[in-house]
Amino acid sequence: MHVLVNGLAALKPKTGVGHYVTQLVDHMAALAPEDQFSLYPGPLLGRLITRLVHAPSQPRPTVKNQPASRWTQFRGAAFGWAKETAKTASSAHFLASTRLSRADLYFEPNFIPYRSHLPTVVTVHDLSVVRHPEWHPIDRVRFHDRHFFRCLERASHVLVVSESVRQELLADSGLSPNQVTTVHNGVHPYYCPQPDEAITGVRVRYQLPQRYFLSVGTIEPRKNIGTILRAFVDMPASQRAECPLVLAGPWGWKSQEEREYFETVAAPRGARHLGYVPDADLPALYAGAAALLYPSFYEGFGFPPLEMLACGGAVLASTADAVREVLAGHGCLIDPHDVTDWREAMSRIVSHPEWADTLRRGGLEHAGDFTWERAARATLSALRTVRDGTRQHQAVNMELRRAA
Repeated sequence: MHVLVNGLAALKPKTGVGHYVTQLVDHMAALAPEDQFSLYPGPLLGRLITRLVHAPSQPRPTVKNQPASRWTQFRGAAFGWAKETAKTASSAHFLASTRLSRADLYFEPNFIPYRSHLPTVVTVHDLSVVRHPEWHPIDRVRFHDRHFFRCLERASHVLVVSESVRQELLADSGLSPNQVTTVHNGVHPYYCPQPDEAITGVRVRYQLPQRYFLSVGTIEPRKNIGTILRAFVDMPASQRAECPLVLAGPWGWKSQEEREYFETVAAPRGARHLGYVPDADLPALYAGAAALLYPSFYEGFGFPPLEMLACGGAVLASTADAVREVLAGHGCLIDPHDVTDWREAMSRIVSHPEWADTLRRGGLEHAGDFTWERAARATLSALRTVRDGTRQHQAVNMELRRAA
């Protein structure tokens, strides 16, 4: 079996989808050495396309509420044109590449597949753009409005990363249940309990105290970081000093409100912002934390809570459907809108460390069930089913043509 995989998401700085592509392809290749997995478009062209497609469409003014200058407006329009041009060019190049290749299937791991004559399997990670467009840049929303459901109709099969996303997709689309399969993501093996020297090294590197609350992820609207910032500020000063809040992740789209609150209110009371943290430092950062805080309004899966469990940590997470599904009772679930409940849970972690021990119980074993090998096996099974079904369909058509 020869599978053509869109690997663009793996070429930019990796977030959830980028890790998904890399891990899944590597493990499928290891499990099925007789099969071939070709990443489109290759490293050279990939870097050029990624630079254009993922460039910001409009640079933000450096001073709050300052109107954008004509130059800034021109740059924003130029970036937008470049992105649209790159998307159109890459779509045409992809179509030409598939016709030249001898691939049996096309696997699109990032929501919206290119047009192709090949049987297509696509992964949908969440429906946040469809269900909550207010959380996303307007160009992303418009692109989904034009292409998402129409392109899914062309897919031979759809994979989703949680059962909650599967139910949402079946409710919002015309797909039948047998067209959509749930394949949970995996947790990388380097997320595991850490030796004391690794935890100490990260504490020294980032100048962290013995105990701290940790939040991991890009700061953007659906991540709901404002709730835990306010909960932290409302805690008694002695508890804030003993266990400060540490944010690990860059400021993302539409994070101005959270950033202003952080800089003017939370940071003076002890909150820290580390920015982007390299993957190599994350396991020890998790393991050294008193608890991970994950207040997201919505997720398709949610990597950080499972990664925290895999490192032996305690989790305070939101009641978002996919987070509830993935954690399966391993952690404390809190209404993402309830600042008071978040503050009380955080205070309890500080004043009663034994409660955190109960939250950790069984977490390692539960996280161990989520492996990329398991995900790769299930994905290979779906790909082979589509391939076999396509071959049977082609054989039937050939027989009908001969009979005619």
